[in-house]
Order: sequence, then C-alpha cells, then structure tokens
Amino acid sequence: MPFRVLVVDDQANVRQLLQEYLTEQGFEVMTAPDGQSALYTARHHQPDVILLDVMMPKMDGYQFLRQYRQERQTPIIIVTAREEETDAVLGLEMGADDYVVKPFRMRELLARIRAVLRRTEEVPEKSEVLRAGNIVLDQRTHLVTLNDQPVLLTPIEFNLLATLMRSPGRVFGRAELADSLFNSGFTGLERTLNVHIRNLRQKIEPDPRDPIYIETVFGVGYRFHKNP
Repeated sequence: MPFRVLVVDDQANVRQLLQEYLTEQGFEVMTAPDGQSALYTARHHQPDVILLDVMMPKMDGYQFLRQYRQERQTPIIIVTAREEETDAVLGLEMGADDYVVKPFRMRELLARIRAVLRRTEEVPEKSEVLRAGNIVLDQRTHLVTLNDQPVLLTPIEFNLLATLMRSPGRVFGRAELADSLFNSGFTGLERTLNVHIRNLRQKIEPDPRDPIYIETVFGVGYRFHKNP
C-alpha cells in the first residue's frame, strides 16, 4: 500500500506540481489549500507525512501545527519561501520534523520525505527497553515515559533520544547526529537538529536550562549523561 502524503499550500500551482511529482514516485497524494481544510483531510484520511506551507488563509501553518500536534505525531515537513526561513525554525519549535526552503530541488524534498518515513518504520532487531534516571524508552512500541507518565514525542524526537540513550557518555558531533537522523545527504540540517534538541529538553528535562540528561559538549555536539 503506498504511503499517503498530504500537501498543504495555498498556491494551486505548487499543489499540482507536488501532486504530480510525488504520484510519479509512487505516493498517494492528497492536497489542501489551507490549514482548516488540512485538518479535516488529515483527520479523515490519516496521511503518513504532511508537507505544510506556513503562510495560508483561514488557518496558517502554525495554527495547524498547534492543533494537530495535540492529536497525532504524523511527520510534518515545513515548506517555506527563503525569506521566511526563520518562520520554518519556529515551525520546528512547535513540533514539525524538518523543513525545506523554496525554491527546492524535487530530489531533495523526496529524500527528506523518505527519511522521516524511515524514522517511523524502523524497528530494532530485538525488543529493547532503555532506561536512564526516570526515563524509560521502549524501542519496539515507540513509547517513552518520564516518572511513569507518557511523554508525547515526534518521530524525530523519539529517534534522537533513542540514539543518545543507546550510547550514554558518547559524544555525537552535530553533523554526525543530524546525518544519522535525517540521512538525506544534504547540508543545513545542524540548525534543525539544534531545534529538536531544544524541544526534547523541554519535554524530558526537569530544568531545560540546566539539563541533566542531554549535555551539550561545546564546539562538538551532544551526549547523554551516563548517570543522570
């Protein structure tokens, strides 16, 4: 069964272009001209990934993100114009998984779609539960609890936490960590990684400003504390 992609953009030519290209690549493609229509489509057809424009009428990309993230953790890729790149970073802070900047190469967009889909599909060879302090991460069920309470993580946040927890004490360079998570071969992902680290800290750290789980190694990258 083909993966379902929901393209949300107020420009009809962009929707048509992406629909034609992604259909040729084997995806089932749905479209919506604004966040309000996208909410209805996403709730009733449950896409596997969403391509989301930011500036739209009725309900913009931020409003859509804020509302939809309360319901589902479907991978979301922000699609934005170059002069609005800072808006895309705000979208990441609100729960998007990645972003691409217009004008973009179709092959790059395709690689990023496939990367976020791989993150949702990967299952470890054996059932493995990772524990550290008050955090429990089940790799097979994709469930995380903190102090016995469930923590709602996006697919990228889950895989970021799992990668760090598998190798406590090891320092991951930003470029290495970004490449292992996104696996797209394109530059410019370290900034995206930093936003996901910040989001993850907000969800698992007692004090995100003074983290005890995910440490920053200045000038290098990040590591998960061996004994938090």
